[in-house]
Parts: sequence; structure tokens; C-alpha cells
Amino acid sequence: MKHITTLAEYCREINIAPPRHGFFDIRRFEDNMKTVNKKQAPFRHEFYAVALRHEGRGRELMGKAIDTKLFFNSPYQVVTWDIAPDWKGWYIIFDKEFISMNRSWENFIIDHPFFRLDQYLAFDLPDEAFEEANGWFSKIFEEYHSDNPDKFQFIQTYTQLLLHTTKRYFDRSRLDTQLPENNRTADILLVSRFQALIETMATQEDANPGVRQPSFYAGMLNIHPNHLNAVVKRITDKTASQLIQQHLITYAKSLLRQTDLTAKEIAYRLHFTEPTHFNAFFRKQTGITPQAFRDGK
Repeated sequence: MKHITTLAEYCREINIAPPRHGFFDIRRFEDNMKTVNKKQAPFRHEFYAVALRHEGRGRELMGKAIDTKLFFNSPYQVVTWDIAPDWKGWYIIFDKEFISMNRSWENFIIDHPFFRLDQYLAFDLPDEAFEEANGWFSKIFEEYHSDNPDKFQFIQTYTQLLLHTTKRYFDRSRLDTQLPENNRTADILLVSRFQALIETMATQEDANPGVRQPSFYAGMLNIHPNHLNAVVKRITDKTASQLIQQHLITYAKSLLRQTDLTAKEIAYRLHFTEPTHFNAFFRKQTGITPQAFRDGK
């Protein structure tokens, strides 16, 4: 099964125009309808997505009947659909780099339970909540297509409010206790806990240098490192080390883009013993040096 890691690749796969930005995109379904694949072969991707459907027909979405208005995708889920070319509504899709831009999202996975499932989640909203969510999508879309230099500060805020609106109804409905048991497998929960620990531990300035090693997290989870790696590989198709490295690169990019910290200071913040080790790590993961990334931001 194809595994997609960039938004540009995602857009090519489903046959729509490329995104304006590599870490966040918002679309109106009706704008995609002329070219998007109406019947999409299954694939996996590494993004979070929230969609609000105003109308639209089809036989299935992610293997289920299309009968709800609001739905979500999380990284590593299987994505597929069979739809009619009449969809209207919105969706946003973003990666961990976008999450890292918002400091209040340090515990993103923990704080948003609808993103912790191994199968996609869909449900309806009451009319007042639907209108509220629709308003946040509209504001995100307007800001996204503006030339405002600070637009992503507003997009982060509007997205956060959209997720708060969703979570309020999610909590009220207590859907997290009504979902089928197979959506809460031990493996999914373990990977979620591992990812949450990476997000909270790997970037603490006074953390143990071992936070760059899977064995550190295996100890915190009270499991053997080999078991952690096997579960992570089974769920994500990545090793535990690759997930740690992915988070470190995302955080390093955020620091390079949003702060004046030198590459040396960032290296020590990320617990590299030598700045040269950080430079080599960054170049191996991205193909360019930290300074080149900062200059080209």
C-alpha cells in the first residue's frame, strides 16, 4: 500500500492542485470536484485532517457509508473513498510541523481524543455547532488565501477554536466511550502514549540526553525496547527511532523558523553533545544544513 509523507504527494495522489504550503492546506470540496479521483485506491498518509461536509453523495468513505457531516483522519490510517462529483464543504489537512508552531499544542494527541483512533471517526453536529464550525473553516480559508504576513498566527487560532468546538460536542456525546472496542487496541494506545511522551519530553531543555533513544521511552512505558519498536513499526510502518527523529526535525525547523537561536544553541537544546552532530543529523534528514533551511524559510 502506498505511504504518503508530504502534502504535495497527497495532492498528486488524489489528483488535485498542489498545496500553497507544505505543512497546512485548506480546500473547498467543490473546488476539487473537477479533477479529484472519484474512486480512490487505499493509501496511508502522515497527516491530521478535519472535514465538514455540507452535501455530497457516494457509496463509501474510508470503507463506511457516507451518512455524517463531520469526519477526521489521523496519521497512518487507511484512506479510501468512492464518491459522486457533487461534494460541497471544507477540509483542512496538516502535519506535525503545523502542530509544533502552536506552543499550546504540546500535548496535541492527548488533548484531542478524536485523533487517537486507528480508524477514521465521523459524526454529526447539532445545527448551532455546525454553523460555528462552518464559520471557523470560512475564517481559516479567508486567511489562508490572504497576503497577511502573520496569517498563520490567525490560522492556528481559528484551527484551535474549530477543534475546541468539535471537542465540546465530542465530550458531551461521550462518543469516546461508545466507539467499538477494535478502535482502541492496545497497540494504538501504546503508540499514542509513545508519541505524547516524545512531544513532552524530547524538547525539554533539562531533559535526560537519553530522550533521543527509544530505550528511554520504553523504560517510561515499562516495556522492552524491542516490543516498543515492533508495535510502532506495525502501526506506523516506521521504527521508534524514526518517529523520534521526525519529531526532532519538526521541532528544529520550528526553532530555526521562529526564533533567533543559533544552530549551536538548538543543537544543545535538542541534547546533541556536539553542534556538528546536529548539523549532520539535520542534513541527513532534510538534505540541507540548518543555516540553509533558515535562509530559505
